[in-house]
Amino acid sequence: MLTSNSPSFNALSNPTEPLIELPPLPVKRPLLMVGHGSRDNDGRQNLLDFAAAYQALDNSRPVVPCFLELTAPTIQQGVDACVEQGYTEMSVLPVLLFAARHNKFDVTNELDRARQRHPQVKFHYGRHFGITPGILELWKSRLAELDDPQWSRSDTVLLFVGRGSSDPDANGDVCKIARILWEGSGYQTVETCFIGITHPRLEEGFRRARLFQPKRIIVLPYFLFTGVLVKKIFDITAQQQEQFPDISMVCLPEMGIHPQLMGVVRDREIETQLGQVQMNCEMCKFRLAAGNGNSDDHHHHPHENGHHHHHGHNHSHDHAHAAEDPYADVAQYHQRIWQAP
Repeated sequence: MLTSNSPSFNALSNPTEPLIELPPLPVKRPLLMVGHGSRDNDGRQNLLDFAAAYQALDNSRPVVPCFLELTAPTIQQGVDACVEQGYTEMSVLPVLLFAARHNKFDVTNELDRARQRHPQVKFHYGRHFGITPGILELWKSRLAELDDPQWSRSDTVLLFVGRGSSDPDANGDVCKIARILWEGSGYQTVETCFIGITHPRLEEGFRRARLFQPKRIIVLPYFLFTGVLVKKIFDITAQQQEQFPDISMVCLPEMGIHPQLMGVVRDREIETQLGQVQMNCEMCKFRLAAGNGNSDDHHHHPHENGHHHHHGHNHSHDHAHAAEDPYADVAQYHQRIWQAP
C-alpha cells in the first residue's frame, strides 16, 4: 500500500470555487454556446452544466447550449429554439480552446445551413478561447496547489497534453501555451504531447519526460471538459505509474466550471456584440491553400456583420473510427497534415 511518503498517482477533483461577477452585456441577445460533443455522458453533461452556470450569472438573455456532433441538442436545434422565442439575431460562441478545423469550418458550415433555413436571422460568430491570461492563471493556481516540499519544482517535469488536431496552427498554439506556462515557473522543463491525431503522442511524452530523470511528473490535460480522451489520459498515466513506481505521477483534472473560464466566455460574448472578433489567419492551412489555388474553400476573416462562409467541406469526422488512427504513422502524418480541406 502506498503511504504519504511513497510516489503515487493522483486524480485530483475539480475545486469548488465561487463564481465571479461579470461585466454587463451591451446587447441583450441570445447566446448559442456550441460545444464539440462527446459520446461520453459525463463530457456531455459538463457542457450543459457549464452553460447553466454561465446563464445563472446573467438571466438577461437566454444561453442555449448545443453540440457540433456526437450528441444532442444539435446546432440546428439550438438555432430553432432561439427562433421559436422570436429572436432574429444571436451570438454564437464556439466553446473550443483553439481555432482548428471544427472552429474554422464545421461550426460555420452549420451556421450557413441555419441561415438557409432561417434567412431572417443574423448570426454574430465569436472567437474560440485561445491563449488568454485567465486560462493561464487557472492552471498556475492548479499547479500551485500541488507544491510540496517533498518534490521541488526543479525536480518536476510538466507533461502538457493537448487533444491533437489536423490543423498545424492549432497544434502550434498548444506548444505555445505550454511554453508560456513553463516560463518563470521553476519546473525542470515542460514536454508537450497529444492524445490523438498529431505527434508526439502521450506515451512518447512520458518517455521524453523520463529522460530528465525527474522525481515527479505532473500531467496537465489541456481540456475544458471530461470525456473519452481525458479518461484515456488518466488511464495511461496510471499505467505509467505502475511501470515506473520510482517517479511520482500526478494527473490534474480538466478545467471544468471555473471562474476564469466564465470571464473568458463573457469577454468573447461582448466581442461578438461590439463587432470586435478577430482571428489570426496568417498560418491557417486553409487560407494558405486557398491562396495557392489548391482549395475551393473561401476563407474570410475577421467575421464581419455576422457573415462567415466556408464552403466545400463535408463534415465526416467520426470518433468511432478513431481506432483506425489514420495519423498513427509519423511519415504519413507529415505528408498529409498541411493538406486542405
